[in-house]
Amino acid sequence: MKVGVVGAGSIGLLFAAYLSRRFNVTVYTRTEEQASEINKFGILLKNSGRSISFVTALPFSEWQGMEDLSIITVKQYQLDDIIRHILQMPAEPENLLFLQNGMGHLEKLQSLAVPNLFVGTIEHGALRENSYTVSHNGFGVTNIAVFRGESNQLFRFISSAPEEFPFVFKERYEDMLLNKLIANAVINPLSAILKVENGDLIENPYYFKVLDSLFTEIAAVLELENAQSDLERVINICRTTAENRSSMLKDLEANRLTEIDAILGYILAKANKQDRKVPLLESLYYIIKGKENGGREVVK
Repeated sequence: MKVGVVGAGSIGLLFAAYLSRRFNVTVYTRTEEQASEINKFGILLKNSGRSISFVTALPFSEWQGMEDLSIITVKQYQLDDIIRHILQMPAEPENLLFLQNGMGHLEKLQSLAVPNLFVGTIEHGALRENSYTVSHNGFGVTNIAVFRGESNQLFRFISSAPEEFPFVFKERYEDMLLNKLIANAVINPLSAILKVENGDLIENPYYFKVLDSLFTEIAAVLELENAQSDLERVINICRTTAENRSSMLKDLEANRLTEIDAILGYILAKANKQDRKVPLLESLYYIIKGKENGGREVVK
């Protein structure tokens, strides 16, 4: 089975390294320089040890979606370029799996005539150290569901994936994405602003009060039916990823754009439609936006 990985950030490199153990993988990079270095050195994966995976790397401009499955690992704010590229292809791909945070991308996917569209959420933690090196610093699973189309190719992929890098099929993509959205909306902005690891949000009683207040606003906007269990799940995520630094914190530290618009921005838009006041959520949204553009150039 041929698999394309579009994007070679931390998640793209992580997926390409593991999936190359069972599939014929091509990774598509933003620059020709990164493609050249991956072809020369392979992908260096750091976990409990070190391993090198040799894959084919090409610049993104050469992606034609001819693989059996293409996995889109770029950030939410980079999706417009991806979708424009797909729409300009001579023939649209058959099977695409999108792995973005938030839920704002669902509307964007409606413009694609791709027969089989899949979406997923990632529970792994990863850090790209250079153009071909990735550290796997948080083990989990990848949840995937059908957004539109047939699931045959998806099940074929899941059944062949490496056991040490598992994929879990979910029946309802809405529930899957909503669960991840709730966790991201609470943990990411708070950890990014406070510059702390995830565990500090529940270990510090003052930080936890802010977490609880933010969750209350989010639960009201999203009209959560089992808010207490959702809060407990967020707390458990903080506990099990206690030493992790959120992706939003790492993005700000690296002077990159964050996915705040796809996460808190999505919820804030819903709150505005409901004419609901969410002062804490709104403040955190604007603080992150300010940190992105606070008198400095942001790397896209």
